[in-house]
Amino acid sequence: MVNVIEVNGLAKLFGNNAALKNVNFVVKKGQTIGFLGPSGSGKTTTIKILTAQLLATAGEVKVFDQPVRKLKNPSYMKRIGVLTDNSGLYERLSIYDNLALYCDLYGVDKGRVDEVLNSVNLLKDKKKRVQNLSRGMKQRVTLARAILHKPDLLFLDEPTSALDPVNMKQIHAGIKQLNEEGTTIFLTTHNMQEAEDLCTKVAFLNNGEIVMYDTPQNVRAQQKNTTVSLLLKGNRTVTLEKNTQGAEKIYEYMKSGQILTIHSNEPTLGDVFVELTGRNL
Repeated sequence: MVNVIEVNGLAKLFGNNAALKNVNFVVKKGQTIGFLGPSGSGKTTTIKILTAQLLATAGEVKVFDQPVRKLKNPSYMKRIGVLTDNSGLYERLSIYDNLALYCDLYGVDKGRVDEVLNSVNLLKDKKKRVQNLSRGMKQRVTLARAILHKPDLLFLDEPTSALDPVNMKQIHAGIKQLNEEGTTIFLTTHNMQEAEDLCTKVAFLNNGEIVMYDTPQNVRAQQKNTTVSLLLKGNRTVTLEKNTQGAEKIYEYMKSGQILTIHSNEPTLGDVFVELTGRNL
């Protein structure tokens, strides 16, 4: 697969503070990559460098096989979409009129506006002025704007941080559909379940360094899973080791018809992150 993003030896200093230290990773076409970590770990700084909003202190950064500074060229800008906390929306205009302006900028048919508003659950609100929207609604408008032109590469910085579970589920469905249509996605989040649901690979970022970069399945496999939990009749829960004695007990419970549910206690991405870094998300 073609490399859409290549980062080698990336470092970023703010004064004497190292926000990023020797960061290395590759994103291939069609992947959804999650950069995971708590606030202050370097996630947003990475996105700003990858979108040419910040200059790197050291290292090589390429997007579409070109130095990242070339992203400022309009032909490259039309190939990317960006959602950050700086909305840049026109407060006095309606949702529809905001997006219609970007249709003109990207050369997109205005019929696309209703499509993207439907995907972020805002179609019925398209005539509302932006200044009257909640924070979560504004976030959905900026996401609609970022995907309006079906970019080749989409950067999402905490895309669902202000959303309720219903809208979050709809946004996730839209992101998955965009990815299935060929868009490569670079996502930052501290929501481990979001990363599980959306990402091909995840990077754990801690104090400006990547401490793990792999598929969610392989990341979870780093932590040993040695127990299973059984819910028995009478609402009684039993946890057993994965060994011969545990297997014998499970057989006894099954034989007597006591088991209501059984599941393996797989570690979450959050569990592995804490194990690696000693920090909670």
